[in-house]
Amino acid sequence: MLDELLPGVPAHRDPRELATGQQLAIALAGLLARAPRLLLLDEPTRGLDYPTKRRLARMLRRLTDAGHAVVLATHDVELAGVLANRVVMLADGVVISDAPAVEILTNSPDYSTQVAQIMAPAQLLTVDDVRRELLGHGL
Repeated sequence: MLDELLPGVPAHRDPRELATGQQLAIALAGLLARAPRLLLLDEPTRGLDYPTKRRLARMLRRLTDAGHAVVLATHDVELAGVLANRVVMLADGVVISDAPAVEILTNSPDYSTQVAQIMAPAQLLTVDDVRRELLGHGL
């Protein structure tokens, strides 16, 4: 799991000598290796570079595709756009929105993914969504 999430980290390195994002990736790899039926994550992409974020998203998607549940708290709307089926937004501990991800992440100027902002009014969240639409000639 670690090699998939964070390739190239020597096994003999002391984790305390690694960057914060690398330390987080090691912790995430340990969790993912267990393939829990329910995975609760709080800001899992904090400190990760973009390639590692993409690899983490793929790994989490595999878990959800296999029937595992992932609940994730994040400010990363791009990650939510890639992974979320449903988004619950909180403000001061109060639920302000609870709807399918595509509704929340395409209809709000403050909380839309970058792709949604560019592709509006089409309800597309990610580059992969745009690819699928283009291949299906939907655009």
